[in-house]
Amino acid sequence: MLKKQDSILLSDYDYNLPEELIAQMPADKRDNSRMMVLDRCDRTVSHKHFYDIVDLIEPNSLLVMNNTKVLPARLIGHKDTGAKIEVFLLSQKDGACWDVLIKPSKRVKPDTIIKISDELSVRAIKRLEENGEWLVELIYEGNNVLDVLHRNGNIPLPPYIERKIPNDDLKKLDFERYQTVYAKDEGSVAAPTAGLHFTQEILHKLEMKGVELCEVTLNVGLGTFRPVQCENILEHKMHSETFEISAKAAEQINRAKQEGRPIVAVGTTTVRTLETAYQQFGKICECRSASELFIYPPYEFKVIDKLITNFHLPKSTLLMLVSALAGKDFIFEAYKEAIENKYRFFSYGDCMFIS
Repeated sequence: MLKKQDSILLSDYDYNLPEELIAQMPADKRDNSRMMVLDRCDRTVSHKHFYDIVDLIEPNSLLVMNNTKVLPARLIGHKDTGAKIEVFLLSQKDGACWDVLIKPSKRVKPDTIIKISDELSVRAIKRLEENGEWLVELIYEGNNVLDVLHRNGNIPLPPYIERKIPNDDLKKLDFERYQTVYAKDEGSVAAPTAGLHFTQEILHKLEMKGVELCEVTLNVGLGTFRPVQCENILEHKMHSETFEISAKAAEQINRAKQEGRPIVAVGTTTVRTLETAYQQFGKICECRSASELFIYPPYEFKVIDKLITNFHLPKSTLLMLVSALAGKDFIFEAYKEAIENKYRFFSYGDCMFIS
């Protein structure tokens, strides 16, 4: 039930961010990012670096990470007229068919062929939405579409990271740094960015300290990042994103809850995976399902206790999620302090630990 202090207005989740604080490049080393620590009990803010996370996570905690891997989903091609067309893969359907975004969409009609390279073309089948979403067929030789995409695609960086067509060095950097070190199966069109700060060394130190590591998978889609268009946020509908929880992960999470051990989620996608599973099944169990869960104040969290997360865009569903966990006023006070202290924002930026 909404309380008086819980806002349902989109404009209440807005803030002004100087453009120079939007990180265009990753930190020189993953764990050198700055980290703001929010203590919800005494409502204090402290300033650390991500490598300090080893000291901050208690022994016997369960650290849950989203191990999805980002597809090289951004394809640059041309029509036979020479017009440049960008195709952004969203999700694979049957066989060679995909849901995609096409830009500029107005230049494309059903059966338009967009040539990406000598080995890859895209045939438009039908328009799905007026916002540029289409069903298309990928045309290529062989059976392994991932190999073809790796040769012809680009990492789909968010639009606020300004890369036109990157040079080889930048392309190589983004292929490495816009993935977590524990990424497994490719299926996402955006990185679970809170995990970008981890190194194998940090994970090893946490295990040596007695922190248990756990992996789930949510394939990040457009829904996580699509802007909220309605002023009343209750009218917003999240796009569906598939997730998977293994039998081993379910057992780890349920045991941690039963034993009263802290569950630390890495990123908002991990939060949505766990909270959706609990909502659907009344517990965490082995499953392959989909999430359309929209978390905003005053949501009551059933599974997670603490959260590692990046700084999020104004008016975004992700900002609403962290406001539900830490309290909107506290989050906005922290964001104000982050701006004053020139933290780096968004995907390649600094992070926050909400404890």
